[in-house]
Amino acid sequence: HGATELDEIGTEMLPRRTPAPAWLPTAKGEEGDFCLRSSDCAAGLCCARHFWSKICKPVLREGQVCTRHRRKGTHGLEIFQRCQCAEGLACRLQREQGPADASRLHTCQRH
Repeated sequence: HGATELDEIGTEMLPRRTPAPAWLPTAKGEEGDFCLRSSDCAAGLCCARHFWSKICKPVLREGQVCTRHRRKGTHGLEIFQRCQCAEGLACRLQREQGPADASRLHTCQRH
């Protein structure tokens, strides 16, 4: 009888930012699904900002570009957040062959 009640209510009464109504069975979000926190996402994913909402995105693997925050709290200013590096990896300045300061890119690297 739950489906008929939803038809009578209509979708305009459901909150817009909630990933799924509370009465639905809880399942871990897949890549691209809306989330509120990383625990809402399946293994290997984190919950990160994408425009003005948050979605499940993949945790970064070795060699992928990562974001290194110089000041605490600047992570909240991004509209396209990246996940953190996977376990055993750290976000470090990419070592390049060539002149110093040629690249300011940070990548996920082994400790």
